Amino acid sequence: MAKLTLSIDPVVVSAAKKYAQANRKSLSMIVENYLKSLTYSSKLKELDLKPTPIVDSLKGSIKVPKDFDFKKELEKALIEKHGEGLSGQ
Repeated sequence: MAKLTLSIDPVVVSAAKKYAQANRKSLSMIVENYLKSLTYSSKLKELDLKPTPIVDSLKGSIKVPKDFDFKKELEKALIEKHGEGLSGQ
């Protein structure tokens, strides 16, 4: 294993440690999995995958208002799940 030194806001570190402990995971494992997910997402974009017929058939099955802000709703859900301290505000 390689060692890595990061500079992170102490409030974020404290909240992340509490989250890790509550979920019985090491902070190193959480950071490693997050970095894996970032690189995995990049690889998926490079592959330019097309949706399967089943996924394609689901398009339009959920109706949302035209002014629906997906990012805002996602942020609210994440804050509700993980707490205000991890919102970056």
